[in-house]
Amino acid sequence: MVGTEETRLVVLRGNSASGKSSVAAGLRERFGRGLALVGQDNLRRTVLRERDRPGAANIGLIGLTARYDLDAGYHVVVEGILYADRYGGMLAQLRADHRGPTYSYYLGVPFEETVARHATKPIADDVSEMQLRDWYRSRDLLPGGVETVIDADSTLAAMVDRIMLDTGLAGLPALDR
Repeated sequence: MVGTEETRLVVLRGNSASGKSSVAAGLRERFGRGLALVGQDNLRRTVLRERDRPGAANIGLIGLTARYDLDAGYHVVVEGILYADRYGGMLAQLRADHRGPTYSYYLGVPFEETVARHATKPIADDVSEMQLRDWYRSRDLLPGGVETVIDADSTLAAMVDRIMLDTGLAGLPALDR
């Protein structure tokens, strides 16, 4: 078992440029200290510098990092594309092992909108529309209906508000760390 009955685990999944990192940053900004961000891009691309492949080392590292943070008393947001067929097993085990409540969200943004949003990112010149198309998976939901789908018409502020309220983070004090 991992974490405590008080720790919250939030999983944010969706395609590239769907808003996952912005939502995660908004949750951290709103909550304050005591909320750990476990970002797939950071662990996979920066820490390990590996490609996203089935069975890759980052899958276990994401799970271990989330577990460590939960055991240390942090609320945790795991965010990334996190394809269901590659990361679903790790996420299901993390959910099953977590003593506290777990909330999962899928940001359902259509391909055309991801292209428009991607154009505003610093990496826009490094990643082509063809690469985005190769990565894109429509409604790549985890099995068992465990995710709440948030559609593209929801604003960033509305998504952060909703998740803060759904998870109970809105009523919890930040940690003095």
